[in-house]
Amino acid sequence: MNTSLANTVRLLGAGLRALLVLTLVTGVVYPLLVTGIAQGLFHRQANGSEITAGGKVVGSSLIGQPYDLPPKKGQQSPDPDLTWFQGRPADGLGRNSVNTRYKLLLSGATNLAADSGAVHGRCPAQPEDGTLCAQVLAAQAAVVKENTVPGYTVRPSDVPADAVTSSGSGLDPAVSPAYARLQVHRIAARNGLPVAQVEKLVEEHTSGRTLGFIGEPRVNVLELNIALKDLVARR
Repeated sequence: MNTSLANTVRLLGAGLRALLVLTLVTGVVYPLLVTGIAQGLFHRQANGSEITAGGKVVGSSLIGQPYDLPPKKGQQSPDPDLTWFQGRPADGLGRNSVNTRYKLLLSGATNLAADSGAVHGRCPAQPEDGTLCAQVLAAQAAVVKENTVPGYTVRPSDVPADAVTSSGSGLDPAVSPAYARLQVHRIAARNGLPVAQVEKLVEEHTSGRTLGFIGEPRVNVLELNIALKDLVARR
């Protein structure tokens, strides 16, 4: 009986010592080591890839945000503020507030199949409401209307896919160079800027493929709009 009790006490003591050691290693040493390496080598990424403007954090380079006008009374979806470059549609489960009131609500995809509303693999002229085809065609018509300005006409065939479809999260921070360039004439007209200056702005903020082969060329909308604000201020 004494031997059995001694073995039990010994096993309990060994288990307690193992618990304390593992708690110290995995709960204290390892997190401190990883945090130290991250802060030392990848400081910006470890802190959320924050973007600052005017001395304030206005968002993250990893999460998109809308540029909308204040909603009118009774209006469910605010109109886009067309003085700014617009990002991809946010047709997911939630949206972000803008700029310094930056607050992530939630994200998600539309859950609509790629052939939602399609007939024989193509979207009909008048698709059923609530389908992906209906969303895409409505977004396409809006892009054509909003970006057609005197001296520059946008055709439906000019509208790239990322201008009318949301990403899987609905929070894509970037657009394709094609979509950014499509908005140039509207941005120039709305802000009283030469088209060439706005085109140069887009070119300067176009990033290539990661490591030369991963992903596609892209333009971060928030960074581009910060540069646009500075350009307008210097006008």
